[in-house]
Amino acid sequence: MVKNFEDLQQVSKENIDIAVKSVGTVSKSAQAIAVEIADYSKKSFEESTAALEKLFGVKSVEKAIELQTEYAKTAYEGFVAEAAKIGEMYQAMAKESFKPFELAMAKAK
Repeated sequence: MVKNFEDLQQVSKENIDIAVKSVGTVSKSAQAIAVEIADYSKKSFEESTAALEKLFGVKSVEKAIELQTEYAKTAYEGFVAEAAKIGEMYQAMAKESFKPFELAMAKAK
C-alpha cells in the first residue's frame, strides 16, 4: 500500500513538473509575441504618420493618389509579413509547450 502511494506521489510530482515547464514556455513565448506586436504597431504608426505628412505636402491629386497607393501597398506587404512571422511564433510556442507532454508520453510507453 505504501509503495502504491509513493508511486502515486511520484507520478503527481512528474505531472506537475511537466505542467510547470509547459506553462513557462507559453509565458515566455506570449511575452515575445506581445513585444513583437508592440514593435510592429509602433513601426506601423510611425510609417503611417510619415505617409500622412508626405500626403499633406503634395500639390496635385495625381501625386496624392500615387503616394496613397504606394503607402497602401507597402503597408499591406508589411502586414502580411508580420502576420506570417507572428503565426510562426505561435506555431513554435505550441510545439515547445507540448514537448514536455510528448516526452512524458514516450517515457510512459
